[in-house]
Amino acid sequence: MKLNKTLLALATTVLLWATAFPAIRVALEGYGPSQLSFLRLAVASLALGAVAPSLGVRRPARTDLWRIALAGGAGMSAYQLLLNWGEIHVPAGTASLIVAAVPAMSAVLAAGFLGERLTPAKTGGSLVALAGAALIAVSGKESGYTAAAWAVLAAACSQAVYHLTVKPLLRRYTGFEVAAYAMWAGTALLVPLAPGAVRAALGAPAGATAAVVFLGLLPSAAGFAVWGYAAARLSVTAATAALYLVPAVTLAASYLWLGERPRPFAILGGLITIAGLILLNKRRSPANHIPAPSPSPVIPPRHHS
Repeated sequence: MKLNKTLLALATTVLLWATAFPAIRVALEGYGPSQLSFLRLAVASLALGAVAPSLGVRRPARTDLWRIALAGGAGMSAYQLLLNWGEIHVPAGTASLIVAAVPAMSAVLAAGFLGERLTPAKTGGSLVALAGAALIAVSGKESGYTAAAWAVLAAACSQAVYHLTVKPLLRRYTGFEVAAYAMWAGTALLVPLAPGAVRAALGAPAGATAAVVFLGLLPSAAGFAVWGYAAARLSVTAATAALYLVPAVTLAASYLWLGERPRPFAILGGLITIAGLILLNKRRSPANHIPAPSPSPVIPPRHHS
């Protein structure tokens, strides 16, 4: 039953985060990237704050504040600013294909900082996945596309840092608490953008504002809370592996919502990225695997799938 709940949480996260990409394109019709970034996080922070008392959210320990600030700055503030700016020139479906490299980046970071084992398959898979993302980034000929695509790839790196940073926090706090802490920290860092965001909201089209509210309530508030639940029960590599399903859902949603058709090179790069992620998560055959003596684990065994 616990595994089923975890899989359901991952599936919900995939659906919510996939729909965020086309919604960003709609919101950008009435807001600039920085304005959208602040308003989306502000809506999410208000939503999380409204239900926090009923869920018994605790105050974080002082020793964890630096980690919370890093998670909020990387996974919320930087990610939003970079992705929103990138989607001015990069189609929603293409952006999701680039962000699909997050599991590869997360696996490398988890191996370096959390002690998760990086096997030859994971190393090769990570390199292939990153090569696919890079191919997408350099495939465009339009003015501004390449720089914007690299910004989206930087956003993916910011998201990988978030996954790495919150893993230790999920040992001591609930998934909802970690999502709320990071969201509030990320919003606080973007407060200087509030005046411009409020002015933009006064004259923005209703559809763009509705997209902002949607982004704040569902992909941000609900998405990160549900993701925290799943990530607390799996290793970083196993949890982020589910994210390679996001591009397929995004491509379908972008076609139905925006009429977007991905370019051939974007599809090719996306297929290469996904192939790398499949290799990254390939399990070794038990018959051929002789377990080696393991040192004291950095992460408690209960967090591994």
